[in-house]
Amino acid sequence: MSALRYVYAICRPFPAALSVELTGVGGVPPRLLRHGDLIAVVGSVPERDFDAEPLRRRLEDVHWLEATARAHQGVLDALTAVTSPLPLRLATVLRDDSGVRVMIDERREDFLRTLDRLDGRVEWDVRVYAETAPEHAEAFTRRLHHTLSECAEENRLLTPTTPAPSREASPGEEGHRVFDAAYLVPRAGSGAFVERVNSEGEQQPGMRVELTGPWAAYSFTGSTGLTGFAGLTGFTGLTSCPG
Repeated sequence: MSALRYVYAICRPFPAALSVELTGVGGVPPRLLRHGDLIAVVGSVPERDFDAEPLRRRLEDVHWLEATARAHQGVLDALTAVTSPLPLRLATVLRDDSGVRVMIDERREDFLRTLDRLDGRVEWDVRVYAETAPEHAEAFTRRLHHTLSECAEENRLLTPTTPAPSREASPGEEGHRVFDAAYLVPRAGSGAFVERVNSEGEQQPGMRVELTGPWAAYSFTGSTGLTGFAGLTGFTGLTSCPG
């Protein structure tokens, strides 16, 4: 059975090499498919799992979905360590290399604009868990968001119930989640951002502030993180975005 192309991300060319030990979905190492001035990070996956109908069935298998999301995330984490990737949705699958090139041609301008905006930036996610009065929690999270937004170039408020198929549940998770937000931060400013989060969290008894990252900028890709290209075989309604 022939292999399909699983697409993790779109990048500009970058000089660093990915680890030879890195594996992606299905245990297959990702490779770089260059097309003009862009690179698609792809892997080969079998039709028996990733063609349209079997993929829909597979996505109902929680264990398979979790393993796939972890492998997807592992590739994105490796890319984020060496460049600023534009991550695509979990299970973005095309028929072959030609289909990937068609996708790049159709969305080239969108990809380039988004890559320019994400260049040199990473995503940090902040959640707040509260064991205190709702009005106290609301005042704190409002102030926290204002403070952190001053350190970030963009931000996205997320719902507290956003699913995260590619992340483990936080150990010892306590309290009610009252705040969930993502911040786009210059890589060089990440240290200051982390210090600000830690400082704010230490000052609030009855609250626990959870910081994760740095991630590829899932929350800031806009429509370029979506699919709908000719030759697409996979369902892409799920995303492995952080949070």
